[in-house]
Amino acid sequence: MPMEMSIEELNNLCNDSLIGLLGIRFTAFTETTVNASMKITPRHHQPTGVVHGGALITLAETVGSGGSYLLVDPEQFNVMGSVVNSQHISPAKEGVLYATAVLRVKNDFKHIWDVEIRDEHDKLISISRVTNSIKPKKLEA
Repeated sequence: MPMEMSIEELNNLCNDSLIGLLGIRFTAFTETTVNASMKITPRHHQPTGVVHGGALITLAETVGSGGSYLLVDPEQFNVMGSVVNSQHISPAKEGVLYATAVLRVKNDFKHIWDVEIRDEHDKLISISRVTNSIKPKKLEA
């Protein structure tokens, strides 16, 4: 049974994690798409003044993993990111980044999401493919 959760509940769940630290906020989701935003601050920058690639990859993994989390029963399954492949296309320095994840593969034990990150002018900043393993939780005897 998929998780039934509001955007507010999903964001609250993430507040005390790296997701909250980076200011990533989920903005919308369906069964096949997830959207989030991240306001760029100097803490997202590498020393050269552009957004660090690790922040972009974290944003991509967040929307992909968040989407998988919403598709499973978290009492029965863990969602574990297993592969993130990213290509950074253009640098970003300021403003807000918007990530959109689209579900490409959904089977019992694997979900694959394609993620685009764009700036507030719709310029493509980064593309990623996020693969999540869906692992049954071990029952305690």
